[in-house]
Amino acid sequence: MDLQLSNKTAFVSGSTAGIGLAIAESLLREGANVIINGRSQRTVDAALEQLRKQFPGSAISGIPADFSRAEDVKNLVSQLPVIDILVNNAGIFEPKAFTDIPDEDWFRFFEVNVMSGIRLSRAVFPSMLERNWGRIIFISSESAVFIPEEMIHYGMTKTAQLAVARGLAELSKNTGVTVNSILPGPTRSQGVETFLEDLSKAGNITIPEVEKDFFKTMRPTSLLQRFLTVEEIANIVTWYASPLASATNGASIRAEGGLVRSIL
Repeated sequence: MDLQLSNKTAFVSGSTAGIGLAIAESLLREGANVIINGRSQRTVDAALEQLRKQFPGSAISGIPADFSRAEDVKNLVSQLPVIDILVNNAGIFEPKAFTDIPDEDWFRFFEVNVMSGIRLSRAVFPSMLERNWGRIIFISSESAVFIPEEMIHYGMTKTAQLAVARGLAELSKNTGVTVNSILPGPTRSQGVETFLEDLSKAGNITIPEVEKDFFKTMRPTSLLQRFLTVEEIANIVTWYASPLASATNGASIRAEGGLVRSIL
């Protein structure tokens, strides 16, 4: 199926590894021009080298920015060309007991996970409306509607993303611009891989045993009973980034393996 993404220009935040990198790869595979982003020039350069080997001749570039620093974001925005597709993927997570989360962590999580998407959307949304076409996609999480007790601050930011995305969608009424959220479930990204390795060492058990126990005790409602792959999430994002997904706007699209029991 041709997703009609040839020559569309996409910016994917937080895309030097994990879900973001997989999204960049998927968009490139469909012929889009892709701008990636990481916190440092080193990580951006390494990802660019990898992508250029995978997709020779494709239009690929990168801009470093640390989304915990507003000045970095301002500098990034000043370098952006006209953007057709914005994927707000940058984010941080950290399991921590509620009573151990200081004020500084609440503000840091909000700054990175929520304000990153707000600042980028504010920069590209007006030109999308002017051109009567565009896609803004927030990579939220099942944690937005199924707040994890081990990282409530993270869940709070993911719920906030849904509110921002829906509000922007309201502003796109009667245009060719859509704004949607994707809610991945637990996904085997680089950060989760490290999390699994740490649990494996701490418990002196294998990683497959850690995964089995995770879904038995921490996410028992999952129907898949496994971690999703980054490619599975990237495939969904690429569809909703395409012109073919024009009927979906203002939606929170679940991709969490049936973990959330609600049918709505």
